[in-house]
Amino acid sequence: MVCASDTNADSGVQRQYGTFTGQRRFLRRLKRGQLGCTSRPFSSGDIDIFYQRSETFSRHSYSMETPEPRASWHSRTMKQRLMWKLRQQWKLLGLFEIDKDHEFYSFTCMLKEGLAAAVQNSIDNPLQNELCDADFKVEVNQVHESFKMRTYAGPVFAHFRQTLGMTEKEYQLSLSSEGFYLQFISNSKSKADFFLTNDKRFFLKTQNKREVKFLLSHLKSYIQHIEKYPHSLLVKFLGVHRIKIPSQGKKYFIVMQSVFYPDERIIARYDIKGCQVSRWTEPNPEGNQVIVVLKDMNFEGKYVSLDQQRSWLIRQMEIDTHFLQQLNVLDYSLLLAFQPLHADERRQSWSFANVIMRTKKSVHGGNSPTFSTHTTVPGVIEEDSTVLVSEMVGSAQKFQVREVHPSRSIPLQNLSALNSAESELLEFRVQNRRLLPNYKNPLHVIDGPENRYFIGIIDIFTVYGFRKKLEYFWKCIRHRGKTFSTVSPDIYASRLCHWVEAHSI
Repeated sequence: MVCASDTNADSGVQRQYGTFTGQRRFLRRLKRGQLGCTSRPFSSGDIDIFYQRSETFSRHSYSMETPEPRASWHSRTMKQRLMWKLRQQWKLLGLFEIDKDHEFYSFTCMLKEGLAAAVQNSIDNPLQNELCDADFKVEVNQVHESFKMRTYAGPVFAHFRQTLGMTEKEYQLSLSSEGFYLQFISNSKSKADFFLTNDKRFFLKTQNKREVKFLLSHLKSYIQHIEKYPHSLLVKFLGVHRIKIPSQGKKYFIVMQSVFYPDERIIARYDIKGCQVSRWTEPNPEGNQVIVVLKDMNFEGKYVSLDQQRSWLIRQMEIDTHFLQQLNVLDYSLLLAFQPLHADERRQSWSFANVIMRTKKSVHGGNSPTFSTHTTVPGVIEEDSTVLVSEMVGSAQKFQVREVHPSRSIPLQNLSALNSAESELLEFRVQNRRLLPNYKNPLHVIDGPENRYFIGIIDIFTVYGFRKKLEYFWKCIRHRGKTFSTVSPDIYASRLCHWVEAHSI
């Protein structure tokens, strides 16, 4: 979390940084991370103070008696350079509150009100039957005092949230809580705006109309993929909306689960595309608390240590990237973050009671779409050579942990309903399930021997069309001998899978 220095007295800050020399000193200290502390996140009030300082400098500049026009021009030029540097520094701040003084405050208040009403509509009109094709085309318009909100495919997303083990009230509370939304300023080339709910559980991102149409047109296949592979690494889309504000036009945005949740102990974040060109980000100086998402070249010499779960990750990457290849998309990213495990967490992870709980969650839990909590079929989760078998005996559940070599058949003598069990065990193998951690956001969390990893695939909207093909030929000439992101979907998928295989142990 980025934090600001104590600014209780605005006049004191003005005295310290109000001059041009003082502002240059401020920029140097901000770059070195010397303004960081752990008291509170940056707010827009801090930004206002910095802009006030700039305005003060501007007034002093124009009030000076300048016998030559060139001096005035020089002052304006220096001021413009200063403001440009200041804006560049703010681009690195990462995360801060959208309080009442922030430019997006009224917009996020509208988002809260509109999303609360949209979710309430799903609560008041629950899905009575199975999903049908018409549900994917439903559009619900709701009129508010100062804006209009449109929700796309509401029944589909409500059903999907339910299969993820999420209640509508829980979802509504997070989206419309009294706490301020957070703005995330990334180093992405995208012009999109990024917001986080106050609890950092859900991500809101503005999208253009073309990207929204692409998602809605492939929503059915996306849902089917998640149902077929419940432990998929694809980001979980939870809603698509459009807000229309008079005199400001229309804005489309999507709601999704945050891959990096919870983030309190995360010490490094990466955005991986499996290439070289433009894949380096200047890391923070030591001790600087600015949130920076690093890239491929920053990860060189490092490895994701998963031990037995490495084979699962490689296989799931192949499954998910093959699906994206079928959609003819490229330029998606593998988000990767890690935090060290405490000693008690490493011991507890494989305790007998914890394994039982994790097995139940992996087989029957709410985070496993297509299987409700009352499912009564045996299941299997593989972790390399280890297979966890869940058994149903009468009305009571018994869980056994057995080590079974993949080439050997699993003994089923002790299982009831022998004939159906064989087919269900096979189905669970095909679904590539794993032993989920007993932790928040388990579908995107994998525990290794020493670290906990947050992994997910995002930004799946870039289609390999005519423009991208032209870009590919241009980059072939400009970046000869180097790898870049604009390649055909099949090459992009295989290259990203190879990166994961080469950087995991």
